[in-house]
Amino acid sequence: MLWLKEGDKIRCELCARRCLIPEGKEGFCKVRINKNNTLYTKNYGKIVSMDIDPIEKKPLFHFYPGSQTLSISSIGCNFKCQFCINWEISQTDKITGKTYSPEDIVKIANDKGIKIIAYTYTEPTISFEFAYRVSRIAKRYNIKNVFVTNGYITSGAIKKIAKYLDAVTVDFKASGNPEFYKKYMAVPDVRPIFDALKSFNKHRVFIEISNLIVPGIGDKPEDNHKLAEWIIENLDSSVPYHLLGFTPCYHMTNVPPTSLEILEDFVTDALDVGLRYSYVGNIWGSRFENTYCYNCGQSVIERTGIFVNAINLEGNRCPNCGFAINVVRD
Repeated sequence: MLWLKEGDKIRCELCARRCLIPEGKEGFCKVRINKNNTLYTKNYGKIVSMDIDPIEKKPLFHFYPGSQTLSISSIGCNFKCQFCINWEISQTDKITGKTYSPEDIVKIANDKGIKIIAYTYTEPTISFEFAYRVSRIAKRYNIKNVFVTNGYITSGAIKKIAKYLDAVTVDFKASGNPEFYKKYMAVPDVRPIFDALKSFNKHRVFIEISNLIVPGIGDKPEDNHKLAEWIIENLDSSVPYHLLGFTPCYHMTNVPPTSLEILEDFVTDALDVGLRYSYVGNIWGSRFENTYCYNCGQSVIERTGIFVNAINLEGNRCPNCGFAINVVRD
C-alpha cells in the first residue's frame, strides 16, 4: 500500500522518509522491498511479540483507563535510535516472527475478552498493511485500535487508517530537538512529526503525547517548554502529556537514567504553560501519576505507576465541580 512508480524505481509514501527504492532493494526500514517494480512488505503478519498490557503502559492515561490491551508488534523501524529499548526487534535485519492472519489477532482479543488492540513495541507504521487489515476487522467487533508511534507517518497513511484508528500515542525524544534527532536517531527532519499530529487531530483520532528526557544531551528545559506551547497552540490544552525517564541501553549505556526530580520539573513547567494533564511516566511514586480536575484540583483517577487504583468520575466529569475531563470511556 502507499507507493508510486518513478521510472524504474518506487517511491514509498508510507513514512515521511519517502524512500526512492531501486529494483531489488529495500527502503530505510529494511522491511519494504521493490520486486519487479512492485512494493512488497516482508513482515506482513509476522508477529514477533504479543502480550497483554494495561493501556496505561502505552502510555495512554485518558483512553479507557484501567483497560487491558492485546499488544502486538513485528520486526522493523524507520528510526535508528542509539538508545532503543527494543532494539533486538526494531533494528535487526532478519525478519522473524510467528505468522498470523488479521482474523487470528481479532479472535485472540475476542477470546480473551480484550477490547483494545495496541500496535506497539516497534514502529507500527512499518507494519501498516497488517495493522490496517486487523483494525478493519476489529472494528466489526467493537474492538478499539491504538498506535504507539514515533509519528513519522505521512498524511496519506493517516487518512487511510484514521477511520479504524481510535487513539494514538506519539512518542517524542528530547522534546523533539532537531539536532538530537539527527545525531542520535538518524532522523533528518522533525517537522513531519508535527504535521502528523495535526493530521491525527484533523481526523479525530484521540491523541496523547510522551516525551523521553535524556540526561545531559536531551534535557533542555526550553525545548520541553516549546513543545508544551506547540501542543496547546496546535492541538489542545487538554491533550495528555507524559514525561518519560531514559533507561541506559543499546549503544547508549554510558548515559545515566533520568532522575525523578528532572521529570517533575518538566511536568511542572508543562502545567505552568497550560497543559492540563501532565504526568511523570515510567518512574513510579511521583505525585504526578494521578489525574486531577483542572478546575478544582480534585483527584479523579488515582494510579500507582501503570495501574489504576480508583476512577472518581461522574460520566466524564469531576464529581466535585462538574468540570469536563478529557477522557474516553464507555
